[in-house]
Order: sequence, then structure tokens, then C-alpha cells
Amino acid sequence: MSILNKMLASVGIGAAKVDTLLEKEQYMPGEMIAGKVMIYGGKVAQPIEGISLFLMCNYIREVDDHKHHVKAVLAEFEVAGSHTIASEETKEIAFSFRLPYNLPYSIGQTQIWLQTGATIKNALDPQDKDYLAIHPDRPIQNVMEAIEGLQFSLRKATCQERKHPRRYPLPFQQEFEYIPTGGMYLNRLDELEVIFQYNGQSLDLMLQIDRKGFGFSGMIADSLDLDETYVSIHFTAEELHNSSLVATKIANVLQQHV
Repeated sequence: MSILNKMLASVGIGAAKVDTLLEKEQYMPGEMIAGKVMIYGGKVAQPIEGISLFLMCNYIREVDDHKHHVKAVLAEFEVAGSHTIASEETKEIAFSFRLPYNLPYSIGQTQIWLQTGATIKNALDPQDKDYLAIHPDRPIQNVMEAIEGLQFSLRKATCQERKHPRRYPLPFQQEFEYIPTGGMYLNRLDELEVIFQYNGQSLDLMLQIDRKGFGFSGMIADSLDLDETYVSIHFTAEELHNSSLVATKIANVLQQHV
């Protein structure tokens, strides 16, 4: 019977299982996340080489005009080293770690999850997936509210592969696409694309300003992307907490390029 159990465990039947339990599901970048990993022994004792938690996200990579959804590891945290889980044994391993600041937000179709991976000899690697809701903190909310206050509405938010990944810690960037809904920008801009580069203190706000084209010259400019302007606005930690100042800086830059 023991030999049979070992054979079954080697293909994942009756093998050890892992389950990660989090204290909550809602977080902000830079916040501490805590929970516990439960390990449930199977029909036979099994050596576990290690247990890690992987913070994951999907992003879009375009190859030859085809879009592919690719998984990215945002961060990895080791929970436990090598040990043995006995038959029918239950182990509980507590953990806590700080989330990175450069996380995408759970806006639009963006999904972030914590994946538990356990390397168990002679068995399929058991995995557990727990979805997280990552929300902007107050400074980033101030920026988003300032953009909306200029009569823009968020149309979509997507994670796209970066063109120059070596310059950044992640292979993708989260892009927020706003459209004007009224005011002075309604008939002057097609859209405003926004990228947040935030480190928990200061922010570099990357803007792609897409102007409306009129007539034949507008069609030519649109086809050559000459109607698009790229500009960056830097905010200090103190400025990010001043809502009116944030709105004023963004408005001034838009007026210069519209």
C-alpha cells in the first residue's frame, strides 16, 4: 500500500497540498501583507525543497501585430526552506512582507495575484492562487481626481510591454487612457494617455497628449503620429498632498501643448 501511495503521490494524487490564507484582500502599494501558508500532508511523507510566494500580473505583448497575454513576476518572497511534511500532517507557516510601490492598480482588466509555489520531490508542484485588489494611495488618488476635474474620463487601463524594459524594474507599464468629456479639451484632444512612475514618495507623471487633427494636414499628422506630444511632470511628496497644486501643474502643461 505504501508503494502504491508513493506512486500516486508522484503524479499528484494523494500528494501534499498548500493553501495560502491572507488577512485581507484589499491593499495599497507599499503596504504590509500578512497571512499564513497551510501545508497538508498527503498519503505519504514528502520532502519539501522550499515554499515561495510570487506576486504576479498579466500584461500584453504585441508580436507581429498579434497581442499575447504574458505572466510577469512582480516580486518573489521565500516563506520556508527545505523540510519534510509527514503523512496526514498539517503545518502552518506565518509570513509578512511589504508590497512593492511599483505595482499596477486593479483598474480595468488588470489582475494581480499571489501565487504559492511549493517544490515537492517526486510530486507535481502544488500551487495556490489568491487574487489581490491593489488600490492607489491618497497621493495617486489626488492626481487621478485632478485629471478627472479637468473633464477627462478614464476609458481603459491596460498593462503593456515596455519598449525599453532595461530602464525600468518591470517589463511592462500600466497605461491609463483618458478621453475629454467637456471643457476646453473636448474639441482639441482625442485622448490623454497617462503612466505613473511612483516610488512611494515622488512621482513622474508621463503624459501622451494626442491632439485632434483637422483637414488634410491633420490626416497627415495623424498618420505620422505628429499629433502626439510626450511630456513628463515631476511631483514631490509634498506637492502630491496638495490637490489644487497637482491640478494646476497638470492644467498648465496641457495648455502649453494643446
